[in-house]
Amino acid sequence: MHRDLPHLDSAAILAAEQDAVLAQRQIDVDRMRLLLQWQDRHSADPQADPGAVPVKYGGDRLTVIGGEGTPGVALLRLEEFAMAGRAGSVATANRLADGLDLRHRLPEVWAAAESLRIDLWVARRVASLSRRLTKQQARLVDAAVGAAVDESASRILAIAEARVIEADLSGHEERIRRDEARKGVWLRRRRPGQRVAEVDGEPAVQGVGMRLSTAGAVEFEATVTELAQALADNLVSDGDDDVKTMDQLRAEAVELLARPHDAARFLDGLAEGGPDSGTRPGRGSRRRPATIFVHLHRDVLTGRVPGVARVEGIGPMLLAQVVELLRHRNVSVKPVIDLNDGVSVNAYEHPAACKERTGLRNLYDVFPHSTSMISRGLDLDHPTPYDVHGPPGQTGDRNAAPLTRRHHRAKTHLGYHLRQLSLDAYRWESPHGLVRVVTRRGTCVVEPIRGPDRRLLGELYPSRVSVGFEPRTEPALSG
Repeated sequence: MHRDLPHLDSAAILAAEQDAVLAQRQIDVDRMRLLLQWQDRHSADPQADPGAVPVKYGGDRLTVIGGEGTPGVALLRLEEFAMAGRAGSVATANRLADGLDLRHRLPEVWAAAESLRIDLWVARRVASLSRRLTKQQARLVDAAVGAAVDESASRILAIAEARVIEADLSGHEERIRRDEARKGVWLRRRRPGQRVAEVDGEPAVQGVGMRLSTAGAVEFEATVTELAQALADNLVSDGDDDVKTMDQLRAEAVELLARPHDAARFLDGLAEGGPDSGTRPGRGSRRRPATIFVHLHRDVLTGRVPGVARVEGIGPMLLAQVVELLRHRNVSVKPVIDLNDGVSVNAYEHPAACKERTGLRNLYDVFPHSTSMISRGLDLDHPTPYDVHGPPGQTGDRNAAPLTRRHHRAKTHLGYHLRQLSLDAYRWESPHGLVRVVTRRGTCVVEPIRGPDRRLLGELYPSRVSVGFEPRTEPALSG
């Protein structure tokens, strides 16, 4: 770490931070290599040693702590390494299990960690998620994550989660059945003194816990939100002091649903002449229309092959779960959208069709290293700023970047330079010279800035300082 931090300029601070990230990743990988080397050095069966203490009298033996295909571990020999690492034996064993899985079952993920393209904790999480799979099933997860190592950590884990489900559909169906049996609603019990406690006291409220099916939870949330909005629309306010938040209204909606006859009278009153009778569902309209976006392969949709669908806002689901999710809805099927299409208009606002194509094409917020999971509903920015006096056709698919409001504001007001390279590729340059290219595959460093730490890190790890990348120039493919 620099001793003269106060004297570094902005570019040098950014350079030092980039180097520190790579250096920390290298340290984490080196520590995992040390642990694996310790395991290799003590991999022989302790019971084969001359004069070994039998297991029934407390002697050590080889125990498999990783997934299928990993070697056994002499756990008592691990205690000394835990001492050197200033960690507990259980935490050290868990770290070793992840390392063995990475080395023996997930070689592409391990290679990505060794080349410093992902944090080791992300690789370890993938190993933990896939541990119950067979070695052959784990390779499906390995290939999918290996192709997505430039994504953010949350997106990598979402991909891994979907592939774990897809690799073992029958096992996941069994876990769904077991989880369904654990559904319930519980009134949280207060501990003595909790009503008047200074920090976490709850003198006026009572916690309730719920475990519902995914479809039931979505339906419940929609009903509560709709009822809360109806309460808000019909609320008579006596002044600014009693304005209720939406959370308070949602709580009142749940309390109203606990009195079903009162809830029915309230909703029927809206349908028969309340102030919003034209927009609120009454007795004759119990199914709310809904629009959800489901991403899946066409062979899964037609039943030719088993697979997993990804529902925006929810996550990976089996096709049967998607059907259950829609059972209380009015469903309309929209035609497939060709994501290779690109049109422009002579206006500032992006048309709805362009917004939908851009959302489906990019899936995420396209700010570098963003963790946003979906791009639908985000701001649609003009990478090339719109000029009211400029040529026609400035707004369209080739000048559209989905961004969160915060990223949109930063790009607009802080001097970021953005250029759209193709329908789904964006080149960013920060105010102090950081350059990134963002595609559907993630964020890649293309021109790391130079600073005082760059020389030192380059000497230590010359092959790991930057990641080469050539942006895609062809249009995005649908499907």
